[in-house]
Amino acid sequence: MVIAVLASLAAGVCFAVAGVLQQWAAAARPDAEALTARLLGHLARDPLWLSGIGLAVVAYGFQSLALAFGPLALVQPLIVAELVFAVPLSARLHRLRLGPREWLGTCAVAAGLALALLSARPHGGDPRAVDLLTWLLVVGVITAVVCTILAVARVLTGPWRASATALAAGAVMGTQSVLLAVTVEHLRDDGPLAALAAWQTYALVAASAGGLLLIQSAFQQGPLAASMTVLDATEPVVAVTVGTVLFGEAIHTGWPVSAATVAGLALVGAGIVSLDTSPVVMALHGRRGRGGRDRTA
Repeated sequence: MVIAVLASLAAGVCFAVAGVLQQWAAAARPDAEALTARLLGHLARDPLWLSGIGLAVVAYGFQSLALAFGPLALVQPLIVAELVFAVPLSARLHRLRLGPREWLGTCAVAAGLALALLSARPHGGDPRAVDLLTWLLVVGVITAVVCTILAVARVLTGPWRASATALAAGAVMGTQSVLLAVTVEHLRDDGPLAALAAWQTYALVAASAGGLLLIQSAFQQGPLAASMTVLDATEPVVAVTVGTVLFGEAIHTGWPVSAATVAGLALVGAGIVSLDTSPVVMALHGRRGRGGRDRTA
């Protein structure tokens, strides 16, 4: 358990720094590149962004080590502590100081998400016992939701736009997590040939690419406090919801477990609203790009 805790916290720190580096690089790109392949093309040639991606790979290594020694119910809540590191670091880089409102909002999102995950504790289910029609219905609903969110994001401004894009990214990445679970099952039980023959493997690649574009677009559109908080909150919620619908996963319910889950989600929502309406976060939005210069310069 000690190794699991330390590795989880190490993963959280690495994810935090990786997110800051990626957002710092993405924020320097012009607005016209948002949600286009050009954004990823330019970022792929940016050493700072590549360093962030490399650090994210290291973070996944720590996460895998943590899962080898501890349960997901322990590891995942600890990893979301990345928000407590990432948001202050991002503000520090922009020479701004977080006030009580920003600290409370950040901690509310991290603590609320940890509380919701710990109380719900999804378990069980069979990732492969799902017919194609059910898959298509679920993927179709998620696609429609993502498209609607992106349409709404186009009319929003400031941190709210970044949060909306991050919401769409979280929905895609939550679905990607579910597709990954199916692919791992194919690899473990049937071998690599069966995994290559399964359509979910190719859907996983498409979801990963789409999720990466949406994440970087969210980073480009606003400060880390407005994007990473929403992304970290949405991804596990969507993954658990889809896993419950598709695979028959069970979550802990009843009093007081359900009350704790609802309270955790309410904390997450309150923290996000507090950050998106914060004057400090608005100031961060005005200092986009490297060295605090405007991205349109």
